[in-house]
Amino acid sequence: MPDAADPKRPAAAPPSPLQSLAQASDYLADAAQRSVLFLDVMRKRSEQYRAHMAQTAPHVLDYAAELVCDGRTLPRPVNYGLVRIVPPDGVTIDPARRPFVVVDPRAGHGPGIGGFKADSEIGVALKAGHSCYFIGFLPDPMPGQTIEDIARAEAVFLETVIARHPQAREKPCVIGNCQAGWAVAILAALRPELFGPIILAGSPLSYWAGVTGANPMRYSGGLLGGSWLTALTGDLGAGIFDGAWLVQNFENQNPANTLWSKQYNLYSKVDTEAERYLGFERWWGGHVTLNAEEMQFIVDELFVGNKLASGEIRTTDGIAVDLRNIRSPIVVFCSKGDNITPPQQALDWILDLYDSVEDIRTWGQTIVYTVHESIGHLGIFVSAGVARKEHGEFASNIDMIDVLPPGLYEATFEPRAVAAGEADLATGDWVMRCEARSLDDIRAMGGNDAADERRFATAARVSEINLSLYRAFAQPLIKAMVTPPMAAAMRKLHPLRLSYEAFGAANPFLAWLRPTAERVRRDRRPVDPDNPFLKLQQQISDQIVDGLDAWRETCERLSEETFRAVYGNPVLQAAVGIDPQAARPRRAARSLAHQALVERRVAELSAKMTTGGVREAMIRALIYVGMARGTASELGFAAIRRRYEQTGATAPLPIDTFKALVRTQFFLIVLDEAAALAAIPEMLPADMGERRAAFAALTEVVEATGPLTAAPAARLAEMARLFGLGSEPVRLVAATDRPARKAS
Repeated sequence: MPDAADPKRPAAAPPSPLQSLAQASDYLADAAQRSVLFLDVMRKRSEQYRAHMAQTAPHVLDYAAELVCDGRTLPRPVNYGLVRIVPPDGVTIDPARRPFVVVDPRAGHGPGIGGFKADSEIGVALKAGHSCYFIGFLPDPMPGQTIEDIARAEAVFLETVIARHPQAREKPCVIGNCQAGWAVAILAALRPELFGPIILAGSPLSYWAGVTGANPMRYSGGLLGGSWLTALTGDLGAGIFDGAWLVQNFENQNPANTLWSKQYNLYSKVDTEAERYLGFERWWGGHVTLNAEEMQFIVDELFVGNKLASGEIRTTDGIAVDLRNIRSPIVVFCSKGDNITPPQQALDWILDLYDSVEDIRTWGQTIVYTVHESIGHLGIFVSAGVARKEHGEFASNIDMIDVLPPGLYEATFEPRAVAAGEADLATGDWVMRCEARSLDDIRAMGGNDAADERRFATAARVSEINLSLYRAFAQPLIKAMVTPPMAAAMRKLHPLRLSYEAFGAANPFLAWLRPTAERVRRDRRPVDPDNPFLKLQQQISDQIVDGLDAWRETCERLSEETFRAVYGNPVLQAAVGIDPQAARPRRAARSLAHQALVERRVAELSAKMTTGGVREAMIRALIYVGMARGTASELGFAAIRRRYEQTGATAPLPIDTFKALVRTQFFLIVLDEAAALAAIPEMLPADMGERRAAFAALTEVVEATGPLTAAPAARLAEMARLFGLGSEPVRLVAATDRPARKAS
């Protein structure tokens, strides 16, 4: 009989009973040894957990750090702090470059995930020559601290960073991971002058958004009846919300991994997997707490209420948090494989705030997004591959992002080895391009229709009612019954904490484990990978995973159908005051004051149509040609810098100045393209040699990103005529007058 894998090869003879017995014996010996080693890793995990939680400021940073500002000393004390990352040996920091500030999420785990490895957000920023700071937190909140207190403390931290870097020509780039992303966005809306570019990694800003048949986590608030359960949990904690419950929510999203795969992967590869497993568990088990008031704000205002994108959140002094007030470029990094913050939750706030790309431009906003195809939520912050690619390119090209004309862009990444144009201008293994997009590109990813929006609005109203009922009838009794010692005891008995404690030194039934594991390591006999019983083990594991995945999918489908049926009921909607005919229950309010400001700005720009010299003319021409491409590349930006250096300038043009020039010239073209182009000859010098040199520089920058297609080539030819060079071929002018290129 032929072999199924190779029909031409005869099938191997079945093993004899004696061989099968030997294979079974080998497998059982290996399985017993792996079981002991697995339990020993669990023991180490428990010891690591106890040692980690015993620290005053536990974190998982892979870098040395020094405290710069302690939030506990502020007028409104918080448990947050600012530290400076000490550059490792061999890393050179350029004091003239903008600093980076990484803000870690406080979503149940402790701080440090942004610098968990050498290849991380912090690592790539240091490698690019930027000073790096980290905003982390202690395990326990200060009494009475609120989300607003934390925002004001982070404003102090950013002021401190800016003051420490007087040589830096630009404001700090701030990275907000997951929960920290929306916190950074809130602060940037209130204090826009403190920020350079903002990178939101895996950060939900539009909490109702998602796709039917996917993203089931967004239904959980409605299915639980709203935020009354959050209030109950905080009251059972005597005013403290245990972050372990947030971690439990993450665990519940993937029962196959939680209940089986994570442990099985360690068990099946215990000889090689222990170090990686323990490294991750050090962060995963670092549970922290929040004040009940903090968590209630997060659930009411964000998760269930979805008030951030609609501008309904207000500070205690009545200031509305409007994300359109942010003046810095916003970079959104999300993934299709992220079931915690899917692309819709990361991006649909743009649809809530703006009517079109033109609307984005009138607010002077630049938004760049990139969507990974498969990486999971934690991989956005933890994966070394993501750090070396996406985060590395963001860090290397942050100045280019800062000067992009207002609008909506998608960042794409191409291997340097196959990139068109002058690839020697790239700084890493990838070439980043920012391609112009419209709101339809975001809508094409899927999202809610009007009926979905009404369902979530109904759930939010029901949540408010249930919370009021709980506070009126049950909360006083719960608060009277629960004491702080009782709450502390309940936190210790949380199932996630018990899973760490169960294998620790306090367990008398595991006293034999350490010496036995040492003997097993000395006598380790791994089974042959072709052992049929080992293959059977893997098949059984795959079946367990498939079964748990099927269970999850069934539960998710039932949850979605229940949510849609309950909150889509027109009787319930009418009862809580939701108009069943509303096309969209809530959107950010339009601003008449902003419209008046835009009109004044248009009048001011119109007066500048012929203002400026050769520099303004060059930027205007470059933007005009580039608009035909619809793409901005790091190669083109690098070519601008190289050309500037070749002029012999002693001091580089500050980014803020260059950014203002680009934006002014961009808006002039958008405002009146014909008039803007007609003014170019008047802005150029009379000397033809200077014009020829300027056009050569323009051509070098335009062609640095690769061959020109018909539309940009036609625009470049049009520029040649405006420069007074229309009688000479464009390519000949470029070849004759510009400096020779380096070999790629």
